Amino acid sequence: MTRLRVFLEMVRFEHTIFALPFAYVGMLLAANWPPTGGAMRLPTLHQFVWISVALAAARTLAFAINRYADRYYDARNPRTANRAIPAGRLSARATLGYGTVALVVLAVAAWQLNDLTLKLLPGALVFLVGYSYTKRFTWLSHWVLGATDGLAPAGAWVAVRAAVDPPTWLLWLGVTFWIAGFDLIYACQDTEFDRNEGLCSVPARFGNAVGLRLAQANHVLTVLALAGVGGVMRLGWAYWLGLAAVSGLLVYEHSLVSPNDLSRVNVAFFNVNSIIAVTLFGTTLVALYVG
Repeated sequence: MTRLRVFLEMVRFEHTIFALPFAYVGMLLAANWPPTGGAMRLPTLHQFVWISVALAAARTLAFAINRYADRYYDARNPRTANRAIPAGRLSARATLGYGTVALVVLAVAAWQLNDLTLKLLPGALVFLVGYSYTKRFTWLSHWVLGATDGLAPAGAWVAVRAAVDPPTWLLWLGVTFWIAGFDLIYACQDTEFDRNEGLCSVPARFGNAVGLRLAQANHVLTVLALAGVGGVMRLGWAYWLGLAAVSGLLVYEHSLVSPNDLSRVNVAFFNVNSIIAVTLFGTTLVALYVG
C-alpha cells in the first residue's frame, strides 16, 4: 500500500479529475451529433463509466512510462531529482508493474465500449508510450504530447458514436494546440538542462522567448479550433461565453510568465489550465441543455 500511494503521488492521480472535463466534452457532444436543436441527449451510464475508467487508466499508463523513461534525466535535474524513482521511494520495476496494470484496465475499458474503440487502441498506445521518448530526437515533442492528450476527447467521441465525425478532428486539434502551448511554457524551466543533456525542445533549440511566442500562437489556434467546434455543433450562447472566458484565461496564463521570469509557471500550468478545462465543460453542458 505504501508503494501504491507513492506511485499515485508520482503520477499525480488526483489531477486526473482535471483531465476528465475535455473527455466529457467529447462524450457530450458525440451524444448530440448530429445537432437537431431538440432536447439534450446524454450518453449511457455504461459509456460514462467506461470512458472515465479509460481516461484514468490511459493517463496513469502514460505518466508511468514517462517517469520510467526519464528516470536518469530526472536524477540529474535539480528540479526533478526528488521524484519518486530517482529519490529511491519507488523502483523502476514497480513503476512498470503499475503501468502494466493500467494498460490492462485500459484494454478492458476499450473492449467494453465498442469495436472501433478497441481497434484504435494500438494506435493510441503508440502515442501514450512513445511520446515520452520523442524529446530524445525532435523538438516537435511538445506537439506529440498535445496530440496524445487530444486523444481524450477524440476517444470519448468514438466511444459514444463508434465513428469519427468532423467535430472529432476539431476537438483533437483544439486540445493538441492547448497542451502543446502550455508544455512549451513548462519546458522553459529546463532550457539549460535540456541543452546540456542533448534533449530536444523548442526553448532549448530556439530560446525561451521563441518558446513563449509559439505557446501564444498555439493557444490562438486552440481558440480557433474550439470556435470551429461551436460552429459545427451549432452551440448556443453559453458555449461562446465559455470560449470567451477560456480566451481570457489563456491571456492571463501568458501574463504570468516571461522569458526572464518563470517563477509562476506552476500557477499557469496547473491552476489556470484546470480552470480552463472545467469552464469549457460546464459551459458546453449548459449550451446543450438550453439548446
